[in-house]
Amino acid sequence: MTAATVEGIVNFSNLTSHDVFNGQDTGQYSMTITMAEDDAASLSAMGVKIKDYQGNKQRKFKSKYDVKTFDAEGNVYSGEIPYNSRVRLKYKLGPAHPVHGVSTYLEAVKVLEEAEMAVGDAADF
Repeated sequence: MTAATVEGIVNFSNLTSHDVFNGQDTGQYSMTITMAEDDAASLSAMGVKIKDYQGNKQRKFKSKYDVKTFDAEGNVYSGEIPYNSRVRLKYKLGPAHPVHGVSTYLEAVKVLEEAEMAVGDAADF
């Protein structure tokens, strides 16, 4: 299993706390990104299942271990990565599963372009 990289836009980021599914802690960190068609096609060719959400190609990358996170200059990044940020993920492929396809194990994240967190006006509440 050699490490590979893919770039995309953050949809969901759970790197500072474990992902929760149906109210249960999964014990895993994760990041879901939207990626370009060519990246999605090459992952799909390797047996990785890609979701199509409103015409966008998405994939969730997971890890049971703390994920190293860096900013664009290579410095350690702290905190959760905002929605819509552009990132590069370093991952490894796991063994093939007959139903779920090939697993994608997240190793590191580089924030290439951090999105501004939208802060609504307090009067909007």
